[in-house]
Amino acid sequence: QVRLQESGGGSVQEGGSLTLACVGSGFRYGPACVGWLRQAPGKEPEGVAGLSKYQRTYYKDSVQGRFTISKDYDKNILYLHMSNLRPEDTAMYYCTIDRTAGGSTTCTMGRLLELPYRGQGTQVTVSS
Repeated sequence: QVRLQESGGGSVQEGGSLTLACVGSGFRYGPACVGWLRQAPGKEPEGVAGLSKYQRTYYKDSVQGRFTISKDYDKNILYLHMSNLRPEDTAMYYCTIDRTAGGSTTCTMGRLLELPYRGQGTQVTVSS
């Protein structure tokens, strides 16, 4: 059974940094599209960062240059390093993974929204 467990959220001041982690169980973070989504209160979910099976990264325009997605294969953990945080980054953050046979070749924000797996999320709050 695939399980995803996010952690690392918190409350920070504008300009601060956080690193989110997503521990996977029931599978290995092998070559597959993996990524992070977020959802702010009253808003639709949106893709934030993706890492394709070919190790290409994809980012939402507003986080490009501030967020970095990475994987630790040995520990089976997916990370999202966030810096220069803004109040508009405030949201619940979720990780996800593409478990379809063969998997998608890309990992766009739209593809991340199609994936069915989520953890319970971790809250990020940025104050000005």
